[in-house]
Amino acid sequence: MTWDLSADVVVVGYGAAGTSTALEAVAVGADVLAIDRFNGGGATELSGGIVYAGGGTSVQRAAGVEDSPEEMLAYLSREVGDAVSAESLRRFVDGSPAMIDWLIGHGVPFDSTLCPYKTSFPNNKYYLYYSGSELAGAFRSVAKPAPRGHRAHGKGTSGNKIYAALSKSAQAAGVRFQPHTRAVRLLTDDGRVVGVEATTLVKAPVKVRNLFARLARTSAKPGIYYPPLRTLLDKQMRKIERRYGKTVRIRANSGVVVCAGGFIANREMVLEHAPAFSGGLALGTSGDDGSGIEMARAVGAATDRLGNVSVWRFLVPPSAFMGAILVDQFGSRVIDESRYGAAVGHALVADHGGKGWLLIDADVAREARSQLPGQSQWFQRMQTEGLFRFEASKGATVEDAAVKAGIDPVGLRATVDAHNRAIELGAPDPVGKPDDFRRPLTAGPFSLLDVSIKQSVSNPCPMLTLGGVVVNEVTGAVKTASGDEIPGLYAAGRTAVGICSDSYVSGLSLADCVFSGRRAGRAVAKGLIHAVE
Repeated sequence: MTWDLSADVVVVGYGAAGTSTALEAVAVGADVLAIDRFNGGGATELSGGIVYAGGGTSVQRAAGVEDSPEEMLAYLSREVGDAVSAESLRRFVDGSPAMIDWLIGHGVPFDSTLCPYKTSFPNNKYYLYYSGSELAGAFRSVAKPAPRGHRAHGKGTSGNKIYAALSKSAQAAGVRFQPHTRAVRLLTDDGRVVGVEATTLVKAPVKVRNLFARLARTSAKPGIYYPPLRTLLDKQMRKIERRYGKTVRIRANSGVVVCAGGFIANREMVLEHAPAFSGGLALGTSGDDGSGIEMARAVGAATDRLGNVSVWRFLVPPSAFMGAILVDQFGSRVIDESRYGAAVGHALVADHGGKGWLLIDADVAREARSQLPGQSQWFQRMQTEGLFRFEASKGATVEDAAVKAGIDPVGLRATVDAHNRAIELGAPDPVGKPDDFRRPLTAGPFSLLDVSIKQSVSNPCPMLTLGGVVVNEVTGAVKTASGDEIPGLYAAGRTAVGICSDSYVSGLSLADCVFSGRRAGRAVAKGLIHAVE
């Protein structure tokens, strides 16, 4: 077999997982070549830039927040479930403060300004917040709440700040990065993965490469918010790849690490494994098409939890909406409204046919409108205004609003009465919402805001896949269905099963990308050293 390029370690996909892999591998002494079909950055660059970390990070300490590994572990044990072993979760938790310091050391900017209100994503004044369900009733008795959402410092969604810092640090460390290079298949020799076959535009005319880069950038964002635009741009990029792409074979002396994301952009794959989640907004680039998972499967990799999809239905900001109640078409409560948006979305899809309405009264509506300017980013304001203008069924009474929304008015009245009565009597909330978020709903007019899981310009519903290939949880080596490791093959990030593969809270995927990427980078590079010895 002839080779066009070679490196000790070849990294496929260059977001948070890929850059973390490359940085650790080069730190051990490996020669690293990373490739990416587009410009690099992946879903990380499009994300909110939240890293879930705790146990007493430097950022938490600067904010005056008390947290411990034991409290973080107690909380995450409930969220993570059996996605990974107890030992892996313990390693993740114990290494959490050091992970934040590692990111800071590579230039990722964090800020210790603590958000004082409950939100799904803070405005540009705040960068440390409760990014999961820590404050929800079901978790307060399990673990002492602490804010663990570490948002990279930057305006708006700041995932680009994480990728920019890591990629700059990797370049300075000697990592070679080749964009516009699409991995097609893994190459093997006697059962060992020895390289990657790819299609690259590296020798295309400069004008063509620049055009491809612009198309990729626009497809990623704003294409993520308008799928028809992404579809059109992706078609143009495929034409460029077919005309100008050249096949290259890249030798990996030590191993290949696949960090190519999940498969939320592959609708056929989503329909096959998670048909209930075929709608909504694909959170990622069009490179999140499952190609990394499929390449690994082609050489024998086992997969798990491909049916797990995180669907987000955030109810806040504004924080006044915490006083509302979320109901289904029968007028019954759906979930503790203070739960994280992915838990809300999952409950709607799994148990209520994807249908849900947020009931507010005049007092909540008035307070919510007053909070919007000070609590929200522009896109959050747009979504909330969209709910008020296009998704609201309003009535002088609860029953009037229910009839207009198509909800059982008798059932809704019974639910509202039970909710109000429990508050009046000082009794526990019927679905466990903490007292500090409860308020009686008595002041007409009443509005039912449609927050159903559906394609909606005014209130989009982001989704991402959580399952992937099965890996050794100590090294990141990819495993077969029989439990054997595939020599020379590793995986990280959403290509692999990881910390967040059972239940997601904001920042847990990026944290897992860094955790699993660093793990794989160290292991694959150490394999090279052992081979030399």
